[in-house]
Amino acid sequence: MKIAILSASPRTNSVTHRVAVFLQNYLSAHTDHTIDMIDVRDYDMPHLQEVWTSVETTPDPFKPLAEKMFSADAFIMVTPEYNGSYAPGMKLIFDQFPKQSRKAFGIVTASPGAMGGMRATQQMQLLVAALFGILSPYMLVVPGVDKKFDEAGNLVDENFQKAVDTFFREFIWLAESVKGEPVPVLN
Repeated sequence: MKIAILSASPRTNSVTHRVAVFLQNYLSAHTDHTIDMIDVRDYDMPHLQEVWTSVETTPDPFKPLAEKMFSADAFIMVTPEYNGSYAPGMKLIFDQFPKQSRKAFGIVTASPGAMGGMRATQQMQLLVAALFGILSPYMLVVPGVDKKFDEAGNLVDENFQKAVDTFFREFIWLAESVKGEPVPVLN
């Protein structure tokens, strides 16, 4: 199975990206799944909405991104909180590559503050529903992210490991269940 981790913070020294790096390393070490990182900082996305529905219809500069988006069986969305919502780069990418139908989604938010991006999780739940995705009810909310993960993306707060383990166990179960054999559509 292919899992894409979308790191949505546009900031150069993003503390939220530390979590995305940790998740990529952790999943790679604890599963046999293919883990792709989609970092919004790697793409100069157009600001006007243009919907791309296949790799072939995507402009050449964005074909590598399109391949990751369309081949992903599941997504983990990692974002800081921006004014009570998620980072705009995440919305832009999913607007360009919409309707990730019947794919599992995991939500991860992070903030140096005490709430850890909790308000962003509420908005992201609405986004997943609009994409026709299937949301894992276990979200990973990371308050004090700058004290839990170092600059290399290593978890330095051992007390947070249980939250990570619960998130992964439930997300992987959902993603593997959703990826199972197709169910015939009744006419």
